[in-house]
Amino acid sequence: MDYNRLFPNWVYSCLITATTCFCVTFSNAQTKNQIQFIQSENNSKALVKVKEDFVTEYASKQKQLVKFATAKGLKLSETLANGNQISLVDIGSDGTPLYYSTFSDNASAVSRANTLYSGGLLDLGISGEGMKVGVWDAGKALISHQEYTSRVSVSDNAGEVSPHATMVLGSMIAKGIKANAKGVAYGASAISNDWSADKVEVAEAAANGLLLSNHSYGIRPDFIPDWYFGAYIKVSQDWDNIMYNAPYYLMVTAAGNSQKLKFNDAPVYGKNTDGFDLLLGFSTSKNGINVAAVDSEIDNKGNIKKASVASYSSHGPTDDGRVKPDIAGCGANIFSTQSTGDTSYDTYTGTSMAAPGITSAMLLLQQYYQRLNSNYMKAATLKGLVLHSADDVAEAGPDYKMGWGVMNAKKAAELIVNNEYSAIISEEQLKEGESYSITVTAREGEALIASISWTDPAGNYVNTGDLNNATAALVNDLDIRITKDGQVFYPWKLDPKRATAPAQKGDNLVDPFEKIQIDNAKGKYTITVTHKGKLTNAAQNFSLIVSGGSESACTVDIPADFKINAAEDNAVNVNWKNTPDSFYEILFKGENDADWSTMFVEENQVKFENLTLGTTYALQVRTNCTENIFSEYSEIKTFLFEGANTNTSFDVELETLSLANKLKFSVHPNPTTEQINIEGELGDNAYYSIVSSTGTMLKKGKANFNAIKVDDLSSGFYSLTIFEDGEQQSMKFIKN
Repeated sequence: MDYNRLFPNWVYSCLITATTCFCVTFSNAQTKNQIQFIQSENNSKALVKVKEDFVTEYASKQKQLVKFATAKGLKLSETLANGNQISLVDIGSDGTPLYYSTFSDNASAVSRANTLYSGGLLDLGISGEGMKVGVWDAGKALISHQEYTSRVSVSDNAGEVSPHATMVLGSMIAKGIKANAKGVAYGASAISNDWSADKVEVAEAAANGLLLSNHSYGIRPDFIPDWYFGAYIKVSQDWDNIMYNAPYYLMVTAAGNSQKLKFNDAPVYGKNTDGFDLLLGFSTSKNGINVAAVDSEIDNKGNIKKASVASYSSHGPTDDGRVKPDIAGCGANIFSTQSTGDTSYDTYTGTSMAAPGITSAMLLLQQYYQRLNSNYMKAATLKGLVLHSADDVAEAGPDYKMGWGVMNAKKAAELIVNNEYSAIISEEQLKEGESYSITVTAREGEALIASISWTDPAGNYVNTGDLNNATAALVNDLDIRITKDGQVFYPWKLDPKRATAPAQKGDNLVDPFEKIQIDNAKGKYTITVTHKGKLTNAAQNFSLIVSGGSESACTVDIPADFKINAAEDNAVNVNWKNTPDSFYEILFKGENDADWSTMFVEENQVKFENLTLGTTYALQVRTNCTENIFSEYSEIKTFLFEGANTNTSFDVELETLSLANKLKFSVHPNPTTEQINIEGELGDNAYYSIVSSTGTMLKKGKANFNAIKVDDLSSGFYSLTIFEDGEQQSMKFIKN
């Protein structure tokens, strides 16, 4: 067993196996070692080559663009009447001038990122501390703004301050000096660069451990031939190449705001008034996340009451029929920082604001995952987690307007904490000619959902002028299936020729993310991952996510049936009833010890050595299903050590021993949905606390037997502890 994986979060804990004690320490935030690990996972040689190619291309292109613009009477850059900033960045394969353009346009509430904050529904204390995100835009943000002074660096010597970059950055990391301007990841830091050499700079930043970057801009849509819309072109390929060779890096892009502007007269589906087939450039890359804007209403428990795609948000699909956009976030009326002064603000609307809300919410998920696991998710895992846990608000399955639905950071965080218990988040590798398979048991009353996500090699085919060419950009075609008793369950897929039709289930040939959902699942199911044809490099890494079922048979039952099996001159052996797929945490102390010793064992027994004759000892044990899911401790058990004559019964009554806890109470109902009630013989000065499975205190107050409201807590396991006159006793309860 990998104990460094198992116990990442205790400041100082000892692990007992036989008579050997191992200790582990806790670390948080992105450390030098973690950055070095990410770098070791990169294809460094390929990234260096990619960057060198981009540098050469960039230097050559700048001269070419000046010459081209002069000959055609075009401007290299300008600010349009509507406030959009544009720059000539490339010349298409057909000679079309390609301009980058900003998109004219509460995010944390819609994505449910606010549930991760201190005081939020999950109360995890997550706000981005120690994390860094990249922002590439028309220029640099006003880095002297009071909302993020000293937390923003500019690495490319960008000279021009961009109003667009300033408001995007504010929506991500603003501290909240003006409360309603607080960014989604308000404790994070950022890189703010201009877009002129974005590929070069991102390739270098990804090589150095950057996890996420936001790009709320794209090719100007009113200046190009129709074949560009939805096409997989060279810039799409370039960004896929960066992400494939830097597997922890994820690019987030905005879908654009062209739904009603009739730019594409030859869409892959419908008419130009329908808003389909409007994605351009890197927005059609396979490996990144493209973000639509949604109009929605969220209640105070983080549930969506209603949601629909915003009237301006550009629709997919890509020409090969992939699900794009991937996800939806809030883009309406976002109050953020303004570049006219260090204390200025304004309100903005558009996918330019939806994308940074998603980017920074994903940064928080990376921070939470690292807190629990001491490492970060690969980009494919993070992307898969976000798409897997999204709220499906329209017809079942994905669509070409909002992708897989509205991001739900709360659900994603709950999957993270329940990993290996009621959920699975697993990073695997499929070798050519092989298959991967696991059997899971569905949790009654829940939908069994399984998905795979992978960072695919850059596409082999690049469109250079063919209208609506449906050649698949996918290179390594992985497949997920779920089977039970001869029945096969298939993933969702969409048909670009029927873009408004509901999603169907079948063999998905184009998407590097596949998801299967089985409602009202019961019993055991087999999940299998295979592939078609040959695999680039003879293998493909992928991430499997499962909710509503798991491989574990562990139950969070308090250990019972304690026995002393034998005694030696200075030792005793203690055992208790075994729980499948579990390990155990033991608290142990002698009557003269000031503190408890903490021990972890894999078996349902432990040997205590170097005991002193005539001394009374006490212990408590709890079942751990994972490092984050565990039962309450057993009652304190005491015994008097007398060598070979040690009393084999526990709870020896000794007046000189103050270890035994006399607090007795019960909690009902358990499980519960709305409230819990405390019953027991407690005094007027007793009080309670409720702690989450991650150790965060959520509630406290007088334990006066009144009902304690828990309807505002998310589903999961909680610990209720009663304190009275220096004693304490705890009990686990479940909130459904």
